[in-house]
Parts: sequence; structure tokens; C-alpha cells
Amino acid sequence: MAMGTRRKRRRQHDLWVAASDLPTTAAHPFYERLNALLDEHDFDAFVEGLCQPYYAATMGRSSVAPGIYFRLLLVGYFEGVDSERGIAWRGADSLAIRRFLRIALDEGVPDHSTISRTRRLIDLETHRAVFTWVQQRLVAAGLLKGKTIAIDATTLEANAAMRSIVRRDTGDSYQAYLTQLATASGIKTPTREALARLDRKRKKKTSNKDWTSPADPDAKVTKMKDGRTHLAHKAEHAVDLETGAIIAITLQGADEGDTTTMVETAIAAAEQVEDAQADVKAPQPLEEIIADKGYHSNQSMVDLEAVGIRSYVSEPDRGRRDWSKEPEAEAPVHRNRRRIRGPRGRRLLRQRGERIERSFAHLYDTGGMRRTHLRGHTNILKRVLIQAGGFNLGLVMRQLIGIGTPRGLQGRVAAVVAVLWEIMDVLDRLIAISSSHRVFTAVRGWLPSRTTSAVNSSAEATCTTGC
Repeated sequence: MAMGTRRKRRRQHDLWVAASDLPTTAAHPFYERLNALLDEHDFDAFVEGLCQPYYAATMGRSSVAPGIYFRLLLVGYFEGVDSERGIAWRGADSLAIRRFLRIALDEGVPDHSTISRTRRLIDLETHRAVFTWVQQRLVAAGLLKGKTIAIDATTLEANAAMRSIVRRDTGDSYQAYLTQLATASGIKTPTREALARLDRKRKKKTSNKDWTSPADPDAKVTKMKDGRTHLAHKAEHAVDLETGAIIAITLQGADEGDTTTMVETAIAAAEQVEDAQADVKAPQPLEEIIADKGYHSNQSMVDLEAVGIRSYVSEPDRGRRDWSKEPEAEAPVHRNRRRIRGPRGRRLLRQRGERIERSFAHLYDTGGMRRTHLRGHTNILKRVLIQAGGFNLGLVMRQLIGIGTPRGLQGRVAAVVAVLWEIMDVLDRLIAISSSHRVFTAVRGWLPSRTTSAVNSSAEATCTTGC
């Protein structure tokens, strides 16, 4: 066979290429099984019926199908792609993902601008309905109970820079505001170093009451977990403590306290549990809420008990309490304290950290949404809801084929290869031992009797020390 070369090679491409001559590849087993699951429950017909009001009946050319649009967002979660531009590139680059999207090789993958426009066209409630549809598949598979949920929140870095914030009252930028302060303090021509020095010495630099981002007003100034200060959003999860399925997600300002946002998340979780079990004859209502000490307050304990929900909320050390001003909160707080100190309460609080942090890691770290590329709570929540739908679909896939993500299949193949190598190594050792035994038997038969007895005694000593 002659060696091919690319040096100074100019190839005249054919004007027409037969469809049968286009390159093909083996289907990805995870995406093929996921498509079979979606087809089994008529996912495409469901989303097309939901999205019909947003499209003209006869006018204009056909746009991207709703089933392809939602599959593209699922690809963003499963492949860990953060931006819609990256999702479009990934879909065009991979033949396996093309098969998952049901896009032929002679068809173009939707551009990132088409994905963004479709997201803006379809409202938030439609995305939430798709999320509920996935939860109904969980209920059918026995992977969503809804009795006991855990609530916690994390921060998402906003698509806006701190240097772009402006004053709410005057509209001045941060640099202009520092210059005015420097001039008022007696510095006639402040340099950049002088402004930085003044900024370090000043207290209460950036309050959300005084500053806002013109690019994303929903983003709030907050301190991230690594100690840096950024414009960010707060994503709050409600997770089924028995199965790890995501029940509800809400998005609030990063400056809002946990005791304030818990009310919205608990209401959303109760509604989602009811909607997910719409076809169940005897639905299981929400009965218990587990949370950390950031969610503990007198009012939250009173509110949860008023709606008939048992609370297992860690209580911070506040010392000796005075109940004369809020006597109605004494009994709910004491009952919550008794529950969290019991063996079941301690076990639920341990499970809370495991289940909640796992959903954060999958959606925002490996899922690529820790830093958002969208602006506004509505836009971000649309993407996050489909991310959560992908996470829940992963639970169903783990029940069906043993893995919940395409990357998990890579680890499974590596584990199988490692086991095969171990088996081959053991077989090699057994073969070597067997060969040595045959050689020893042949030598013993050839040597004289006295030599044979010496060899036998030597072999026994060797086996005693080395076997």
C-alpha cells in the first residue's frame, strides 16, 4: 500500500455527493437509549403541542423543531457545555450527537443565535412543563417520592462585570464615584494608585442598595464561596431526600436571605410534587423539609408548622432564648429542636448534604452552569430547569443501563478494561506456576534416587518460605 501525503495536494471536491457515501459512525449507546426513552413516551409530540402557540400556522419557513431545541439544551448538560454557542458547535462536530438530535449529515445544526431566539420565544412556563414531564417519568419509575425534601442554595456567577456597576441615584460609574471622593478629600489629580488606596481604606464599598449593574439588573453584588466578590444569582434547590431527584428550582437575588427565599422554594416544591403525581390515584403530599441552620428562624418554624409540614432545620447556637416577645414561636422551635436531636433527624441532616451537594455538582460544576452566559432571572431559569430535567433523566437512565451520563460510560469502559488486565495478570501467574511445576517433576524423574530426596527436601523448604 502506498503512503498518502498532504503536501501540495489540491483536491477537486465533487459537486454532488450521494447520501449513501456520507460518513457514518456507531451510535452512542447512552444517547440511543435516551432517545428510545423519549420516543417511548412521545416526547416530541408533547413539546410540539406545548410550543404550538408560539409559531405561525402557515406563514414563514419552518424553524427548529421544539424536540431538537430541548435536546440541544440536554446536550449542554450531558456534555458540560456552558454556552449556547458551544452547544451549537458540539452538535455540528459530533456525529453521535447528530444522531441524538435526529439531524442528517446533509442538514445544518441550528446556529447559536437560533437557539437563543427560540429560548426567548418560548416562555418560562413551557420550560417548567417540560421539567414536570420528566418528573412524571420519575414517578412512573419509582424514583420520586415527594414526602421528604431537602432545601439548600448556591451562587451562580452572573454574566456581568463588577467594573460596570453604576450608582442607583446618579448613574455614575464606580471609577467616577471614587474620583469624586478623592477630590473631596483634597486630592486634586488622583492617580489610579491613589484611587486604589482610597478604595481599600473605605468601608462599605458596594451595597446593593446603592449600586446596580446596567447589563443585568437582576445580578447582585455578593461574596462567593472562594472569598471573591462578584455579581451573582442565587439558585435554590428542593431535592427528594429518598431518591436524590430534583423537585423544584427557584432563582432569586444573591443578597436575599435563606429564611426569605425558603417560602418560595417550599411552595414551588409542593406544587411540583402535586403536578408530578397528577396520574397517581393516591398521591404522596409533601410532609417534611430538611435544611441547614441558615434557614432557621422563629417565623419559618411557625410558618412550616402552620401548613402541616414537619421541619428538620439545624438550629444555630443563640444561647438562652427569651420568648416573651414571640410566645407563639416557642413550641414550634422546641419541637423542631427535639426532632433534629433524635436518631432519624441526625440521619436526615447527613443525607441532606449528600443529596443537595450532588445536584449542585452535576448541574453547575460538571454541567457547566456555575458561571452563567445569560442575563435575567427568567432566561437563566429556563436553562437551569432543562439542566435539572437532564439530571432527573440521568436517574432514570441509571436505573435502565447503570449509568446516568455519557461520561459515566467512559469510566465504566475503563473499569472493565482494568478488570480484564487483572484477570490476564492472574492467568499469566497461574501459567508460570504450572510450567515451573512440570519442569520440577521432569527433573525429579531424571535424577538418581538420592539426588531426588535432596531435591524434594529443598523444594519443601522453598515452598515453606516462599509460597
